[in-house]
Amino acid sequence: MPELPEVETTRRGIAPALLGHRVLELKVRERRLRWPIPALIESALRGQIVRSVDRRAKYLLIGCDSGTAIVHLGMSGSLRVLDCDAPPRTHDHWDLCLETGQCVRYHDPRRFGSLLFTRQDPDRHRLLAVLAPEPLSEAFDGAYLYAASRGRSVAVKALLMNSRIVVGVGNIYASEALFRAGVPPTLPAGRLTRERAAALAAAVKQVLAEAIRIGGTTLRDYVDATGEPGYFRQELNVYERAGQPCRRCATPIRRRELAQRSTYWCPRCQRR
Repeated sequence: MPELPEVETTRRGIAPALLGHRVLELKVRERRLRWPIPALIESALRGQIVRSVDRRAKYLLIGCDSGTAIVHLGMSGSLRVLDCDAPPRTHDHWDLCLETGQCVRYHDPRRFGSLLFTRQDPDRHRLLAVLAPEPLSEAFDGAYLYAASRGRSVAVKALLMNSRIVVGVGNIYASEALFRAGVPPTLPAGRLTRERAAALAAAVKQVLAEAIRIGGTTLRDYVDATGEPGYFRQELNVYERAGQPCRRCATPIRRRELAQRSTYWCPRCQRR
């Protein structure tokens, strides 16, 4: 699933093609995504100038005077900037066609993404209103994470992946941040010390920033707006490296199911 770095990389890739340009039409080929694409969206976007291209958690927000299109990439979705006359492939579900002759095209084999629209402040939309602070913002730091972890018995990795605590820290980057901070993923969140909370919050920011810088992580489906994969996979220390030697101490990396997700860690570098 595309995580925060992949979504931010996508935002940066499509923004130059969209900002300040007029939408000629939204061409929908398949409405049956995670939620049906609303019928009003074509008329709401037609003729509008794109004023903003933002991100909130894993949602892309394309703003114009009539409202905001809310895009989620789902499990296998991607957005690419192409010429409008480029022949669509199987699973190319919609095009946002611009006056420039280019389009932003959505591709999603599993159809678990979404395209919605709101005329109100997008932060008040039901999908966004409940979201916690952004991990790269000043609101997320060691003090915040320590306070949020008090009295919680849930594993610290599950806490990091809770969008009511912090948004956008998915499975890959939670595992990598815990490794860098030297925190075992199974540690009960309530046992985080102030020092470990500070180290973990800093590691989350570091891992996400590095992943964004080199275009995210491609494990299977993800490509950026130019069709290129993300290269952060080459930097992974633990994720999908079960049985391989730790890059730091050579101890074999372990794997287990935690909260129904594959979890990877080094038993020596991430001791309780």
